Amino acid sequence: MRDGGPLERAALALLLMAAGAGARPRPAAPRDQSNVVLVACDSLDGRLTFFPGNQTVNLPSINFMKRHGTVFLNAYTNSPICCPSRAAMWSGLFTHLTESWNNFKGLDPDYVTWMDLMEKHGYHAQKFGKLDFTSGHHSVSNRVEAWTRDVNFLLRQEGRPMVKLTGHRKQFRVMETDWRNTDKAVNWIKEEAVNFTRPFILYLGLNLPHPYPSPYAGENFGSSTFLTSPYWLEKVNYEAIKIPKWSALSEMHRVDYYSSYTKNCTGEFSKEEVRNIRAFYYAMCAETDAMLGEIISALRDTGLLGKTVIIFTADHGELAMEHRQFYKMSMYEGSSHVPLLVMGPGIREQQQIPNVVSLVDIYPTMLDIARIPVPQNLSGYSLIPLLREKAESETSPRGPRPSWVLSEFHGCNVNSSVYMLRTGKWKYITYSDGSSVPPQLFDLTADPDELTNVAIKFPVTVHSLDKILRSIVNYPKVSSSVQEYNKQQFISWKQSLGHNYSSVIANLRWHQDWLKDQKKYENAIDKWLE
Repeated sequence: MRDGGPLERAALALLLMAAGAGARPRPAAPRDQSNVVLVACDSLDGRLTFFPGNQTVNLPSINFMKRHGTVFLNAYTNSPICCPSRAAMWSGLFTHLTESWNNFKGLDPDYVTWMDLMEKHGYHAQKFGKLDFTSGHHSVSNRVEAWTRDVNFLLRQEGRPMVKLTGHRKQFRVMETDWRNTDKAVNWIKEEAVNFTRPFILYLGLNLPHPYPSPYAGENFGSSTFLTSPYWLEKVNYEAIKIPKWSALSEMHRVDYYSSYTKNCTGEFSKEEVRNIRAFYYAMCAETDAMLGEIISALRDTGLLGKTVIIFTADHGELAMEHRQFYKMSMYEGSSHVPLLVMGPGIREQQQIPNVVSLVDIYPTMLDIARIPVPQNLSGYSLIPLLREKAESETSPRGPRPSWVLSEFHGCNVNSSVYMLRTGKWKYITYSDGSSVPPQLFDLTADPDELTNVAIKFPVTVHSLDKILRSIVNYPKVSSSVQEYNKQQFISWKQSLGHNYSSVIANLRWHQDWLKDQKKYENAIDKWLE
């Protein structure tokens, strides 16, 4: 990370706040303050939490939170991929500020998160399960694919999406790692949290409903298997499953075509295949919902439910074959729209909030709940004024929240940096330097499936939204910085391999295509590096 960069300045400000006047004893949080539980899953499409998406699968725990709390109808990830999204959520800063460009590059391990600050202000703090917001994780293949996305070649990087049925009608514990972490969280609530005299903050990170690894794809395999048991499939309403419309390959936006190809989705898929992929994905969402239910039940059984704010969200969504893609890495709704539900003391019940919000809002919200002063340099805004219907100008010196949210993507399976501005009925998506790749504009009121790009039809709107976007981030400059970062990282990696380079790069996830013409692809990389 560069010296004196925005993330370092933000981290320093938070460290100073946390340190206070030196080595003072930890203050005791007031007993009447709410406990907080955050359950964050991976890859859950936020549209499943309200009508009509909620008709496809039974999600009783989410429905319980809706009855007793609030659901946000327009919540978005700040980057539709695991690590950059989570870096935004744990830092409260946009991706171009954290410089979390891909799944390998996140926050520094000692970055001061909202949980660190809550603990310093007297909260008991506990984490279980998937975190994935610091640097250094994910496969070599994943990072090399991100670094080489500007190279002039097209290679399949994922296994073809498929389904797999396991177990029997009574088997509900399919994703064992998630269930074990859920058990740990439940036991912690019942055995430890119930005895606390100070409030607590509990985080549970789930890997579901992220697709499972696909070993059949060979060495450095990705995750393209939608796996579940008959128990969870029975929660899915097959009649309500919508088969998405696809554009012809020749008519796809050039970045969408690259994504579809690298995700191994440009081949033939029958309607039954697509329906099954979507059904199995929804079943995996049902299993996720059950884990959320275990946490709610533990709080209820211990008498803590009425004293605890529960937040449920995800790092991003899942396309599940919409726009001829699975996975995320896209600004389409299936990928970028996340669930966000909140219930607890002072939170209005059965409330639906239409305002656009995003995951950077989690940081100031946590501090607001804990009555900790919120730093002014955060990208996010507290959700508390919306949840409690207070005038935001009365509760925040920054004034009211903006009427837009920002999402950006700089990783693999997309051959350009992507920026999305969501405001009102519009979703504006632009790429790279803003001129070399055509932008997209969708009217989500008239076209919720995002099938018609109206950018050419509404040039004045495009100009206006692009002006807003440039006032938030100098995106051509950021795109250029990412391109330079990718080259430098690749050069360092290549040099570290020495004579093994040709063998290693040939056997990454793209090996089936690469080995057909190894010299051609090595030459393409050499030309890119010139």
